[in-house]
Amino acid sequence: MKTILVTGGAGFIGGNFVRQMLGQSDLHVVNLDKLTYAGNLDTLAEIMNHPRHHFVHGDIGDLQLIPKLLHEYQADAVVNFAAESHVDRSIDGPAAFIETNVVGTFNLLDCTRAYWYALDKTQKARFRFLHVSTDEVYGSLGETGAFTETTPYAPNSPYSASKAASDHLVRAWHHTFGLPVLTTNCSNNYGPFQFPEKLIPLIITKATAGEPLPIYGDGSNVRDWLYVEDHCRAIMRVLEAGRPGEVYNIGGNSEKANLEVVDTLCSLLDEALPDSPYRPHGQLKQFVADRPGHDLRYAIDASKLQRELGWKPTETFESGMRRTLNWYLHNQQWCRRVTDGSYRGQRLGNQASIVSFK
Repeated sequence: MKTILVTGGAGFIGGNFVRQMLGQSDLHVVNLDKLTYAGNLDTLAEIMNHPRHHFVHGDIGDLQLIPKLLHEYQADAVVNFAAESHVDRSIDGPAAFIETNVVGTFNLLDCTRAYWYALDKTQKARFRFLHVSTDEVYGSLGETGAFTETTPYAPNSPYSASKAASDHLVRAWHHTFGLPVLTTNCSNNYGPFQFPEKLIPLIITKATAGEPLPIYGDGSNVRDWLYVEDHCRAIMRVLEAGRPGEVYNIGGNSEKANLEVVDTLCSLLDEALPDSPYRPHGQLKQFVADRPGHDLRYAIDASKLQRELGWKPTETFESGMRRTLNWYLHNQQWCRRVTDGSYRGQRLGNQASIVSFK
């Protein structure tokens, strides 16, 4: 039985990936997570006692723990989701993003390289290190075009800069040391178990409470929306059949402006909650000052992944949004529990929060 070390597996995408792997394969999963604010054991409640799932509370920056886990469980692959991932938080506090996304990824890579060197020839040939990244490393698009795997990097936020740095480290460890790496760059994910600071769950939780729905700027910023379970299926496919050293872009083929996303959610909420005192929920919309350095548009060209590995998304934007809304409406206790800490839906990353040293 193959064993996969998954880092960041108690977070949004990582948690969905772990559940999908356990449900659709015979893999053994060693799940390492630091359990910061966005990593939550409630996300793993249904699989914590699964016989092929072993959870470890720890940090990818731990120089003793990573080698121990790799050797103890004889890992056949590493899938790295561990990252600080919210742009607004990176504006408020970039240091944590450098520490986890850059230094942490370096440590994980180097410990894995040492482990991989000691494997026998057969084990070496089948081993993979898959690094999960973002389309934000490519910067901002104009009104046309899409990011491909050869688009030059041009990150514009502390978050995207830290992810770009980690991508470059992964590439270097392949070309310099021969480590068999794979990199995926995905578009905006949404779906079950997403921390409520991100746009879609934030709008759902605020709308059901009758609170103002904040929309940055004029709401015209465009993202390509990817349902998280489709993303996880793509990662599984890349892990199975991707060529070492290659990059694969993963997109949902669902470009939508932020305002359209909010309007869609409001309409779905009106339909799902006919007795809500806040109907029509669109009246709760509130335009707020834009995020500093807010990229105008992202769009992913995922044709390489479809052409070479046969993957394409199964959910449309409409079907994925319905599934997402339905999940949040039926899991409000999860939402309450994950926001029991310091985050209460407040604005992050606004200009006023940036410390000036002038």
